[in-house]
Amino acid sequence: MRRWISTLALSALLAPVAAAGEAGDLLAQRLYDGTAREARQDYADQCGAGAADACFGLGLIELIGTVEGLSQALYRHGAVLPDTPAAAMLLGLGTDVPRGPANPDPEPLTYEGLRAILEDFVAGLDAARQHFEAGGAPDDYVLLIDPLRVRFDIDGDGTVGAAETLGALLGPALDLAQPFEPEGKAKSKGAEPAAPDTTIGFDRADSLWFAGYTQVTAAPLDLLLAHDFSEFYDAWLHRVFPRAGLPMQEHSTGRGTAFLDPDSDGFIADVIAAFHTADFPVTDSDRLAGVLTRLGAVTALSRRNWEAILAETDDNRELVPSPAQTSLVPEQAVSQEVVDAWLATLDAVDRVLAGELLLPHWRFSRGFDLKAYFETATETDVVMLLTGLGALPFLADGPVADARSFAELNRVMGDDWPLFAIWFN
Repeated sequence: MRRWISTLALSALLAPVAAAGEAGDLLAQRLYDGTAREARQDYADQCGAGAADACFGLGLIELIGTVEGLSQALYRHGAVLPDTPAAAMLLGLGTDVPRGPANPDPEPLTYEGLRAILEDFVAGLDAARQHFEAGGAPDDYVLLIDPLRVRFDIDGDGTVGAAETLGALLGPALDLAQPFEPEGKAKSKGAEPAAPDTTIGFDRADSLWFAGYTQVTAAPLDLLLAHDFSEFYDAWLHRVFPRAGLPMQEHSTGRGTAFLDPDSDGFIADVIAAFHTADFPVTDSDRLAGVLTRLGAVTALSRRNWEAILAETDDNRELVPSPAQTSLVPEQAVSQEVVDAWLATLDAVDRVLAGELLLPHWRFSRGFDLKAYFETATETDVVMLLTGLGALPFLADGPVADARSFAELNRVMGDDWPLFAIWFN
């Protein structure tokens, strides 16, 4: 299972560009050097001339710049994981989580400033999506790239050091003790462990895969940005930005002990405050309705992705393999039965998004109309939605999703279906 997750996490975080001939080789090296953005105009020109591989490259460059922008903003304001023993244990991180931001001198942050950071990130994802979709046009290109060698300027200091590669950032968290080898490849007895082979062959199907993932990422951010979450910001986000001047910055630790210890008690109090302030007025109804459009784009792009995958005739270290190709995920081939189950699941999801299949609510016999929520909600009170009262305006008569609605998914993929969903997009 750990190898399963490691491979999926590696492939989901970044896929590099495929491009024709020498240009592709140059961009690969730029990815490793952290200078890919300098090639943007060249790839924009080629993309404009109709080269699908260059559009894929342009999407990758846009995505890298967008991720860098977000990471630099988080660093600038001193973002951290919640810094209490209780929070670390809750997240399964142990109690040795760093107790302060990596940035020793973070800048102040405001609610409006955080919204601007997230809006810029979403805009960058949408720009990348356009190029990735163009990169999914029929064309025959493949480029082998090692994602772990790709560099980012994470802290915005203008340089990309040895610690700013995906390998340095993710290696300790991923199970990279053994190489990713195609299923069934024999290993020599007594041979020394080889260096992990983390190269992936990227093609037009992967361009559509990444177009879909831009929307997977943008949808929850747009959901948040459609609301006023300023009270939640004031009550909780000093846990994420502990030295950025948020209202409760100086009060994360209690003066005394109420239950456990001052640190943990302060954390518990902030969790309660977070739930109490999780009542968000809708301030942009068009943006909320647009989340539904984004989710529909995810399923549409997944179908286009599989159409491209199933049309492939090569077998070159595939990110997502067809039933006729070799899986890089150990002991996890993709059969036609798995593909059919996934496509049937996309059909069921589309019915949910269209309001034709309702979501179950533990308290009601009628179903929750997700489409009506996105198109008509004026507030999102998380607690009241879950407990029932907030769900009343969105209850409707009609078929309600149950295990039978996703029977093929459950039958074929079983408990591994979330991992398939991450892998397949």
